[in-house]
Amino acid sequence: MSALHFTVTFLLLTLLLEVNKAKSQSFIGLNYGQHADNLPSPAATAKLLQSTSIQKVRLYGSDASMIKALANTGIGIVIGTANGDIPALASDPNFAKNWVDTNVVAYYPASKIILINVGNEVIMSGDNNLISQLLPAMQNVKNALDAASLGDKVKVSTVHSMTLLKQSEPPSSGSFDPAYGDMLKGVLAFNNATASPFAINPYPFFAYRSDPRPETLAFCLFQPNSGRLDGNTKINYMNMFDAQVDAVRAALDAMGFKNVEIVVAETGWPYKGDSDEVGASIENAKAYNGNLIAHLRSMVGTPLMPGKSVDTYLFALYDENLKSGPTSERSFGLYQSADLTMTYDVGLSKSSSQAQTPASPATEKTPATPSAVAPSPEPKKASWCVPKKDVTDSELQASLDYACAHGIDCSPIQPGGSCFEPNTLSAHAAYAMNLYYQSSGRDPSSCDFSQAAMLSSSNPSYNGCTFPGGST
Repeated sequence: MSALHFTVTFLLLTLLLEVNKAKSQSFIGLNYGQHADNLPSPAATAKLLQSTSIQKVRLYGSDASMIKALANTGIGIVIGTANGDIPALASDPNFAKNWVDTNVVAYYPASKIILINVGNEVIMSGDNNLISQLLPAMQNVKNALDAASLGDKVKVSTVHSMTLLKQSEPPSSGSFDPAYGDMLKGVLAFNNATASPFAINPYPFFAYRSDPRPETLAFCLFQPNSGRLDGNTKINYMNMFDAQVDAVRAALDAMGFKNVEIVVAETGWPYKGDSDEVGASIENAKAYNGNLIAHLRSMVGTPLMPGKSVDTYLFALYDENLKSGPTSERSFGLYQSADLTMTYDVGLSKSSSQAQTPASPATEKTPATPSAVAPSPEPKKASWCVPKKDVTDSELQASLDYACAHGIDCSPIQPGGSCFEPNTLSAHAAYAMNLYYQSSGRDPSSCDFSQAAMLSSSNPSYNGCTFPGGST
């Protein structure tokens, strides 16, 4: 093979890898808790993960067998140190070096370790001795990675509870508890200096549990609702996830750390609970996780962070049967450990990732059948599917999420895409709804979106953004 031929071949292979990487949903991960005695083998779990569109997995520890099993899969791995290791990591650089050598260097790069979380929810633990040693432990782990020439490849952070926020409503007034201000400033300065993420655990389920009204449930499950207005920004939030994440964004910005990225380290919804646990059901779990995935895939982002999806790790891969507490604590698994089947389908498997995105039966945004809703008169020539003029933001959001989760290419409305500008919900929804209609063979019933759309003979294309259209 000539040098030129080799170079061309190499560049083509690199391009193909990058295209495949772009198509993967690297912003969606899964948490793998191991507080159970009935878990599948690491090899079986690795094979299951490879059958999904999941690109990242978070381990709470550094299980060597699981790290090895994920070697050469391309799946990003987040590992963690135990809270009990923090004092030694903080006081002894050699302990930190040995920890990194044992748990990272020994497996990298075959095992794609991308992040080390030093402890979990340490600042809210109430252990002042542990809290004071968190930042030195993070620094020593980072120094050990630098010494192994991995400092720019493997990031170091820690995970925080949402209770770290003193105020979260409205989102624009989000602020951290000043009691932890000095400690938090040190951690955030570390995140900022090392380009590592601020990891947080938002759970709309717990918000609903403390306010079990029907309108709160719809708000938490990404279902149609009237929204909640932020009086400061005049933004009408349509779901709890965006509101919680933006409250964190506002709190970070208020402390002067606008460049620190947010990672959702955990979020999920239990599919089962005790009789006094409101909202814990398969229907709600399927709606929350399914609609969250659709929301992330749409790349709409949050009102304060538009046009991109926050890296989000769903909780959890399997149930953890050894956990104490109410039944819900043992009922978050998306897959059953006994036979690796889905507890409920949210479209994560590669064979069904373009299948219907789950929602509650009462509010599912599926195109109505022609007999149920009469479509607008069908033009004789070219036709496009566009939103009706009086549709609400919640209807646009639901339509956008639905369309982008059903196999169409929404990259043109993502940052850098030909149709990203104007970066508005109405413009992005219009593009996605039309593309879904065109991809469905221009079946009039596919331009319904629960009566939020209509057929038009006017081409909505503009500047360099082309809306596909076809003759009917």
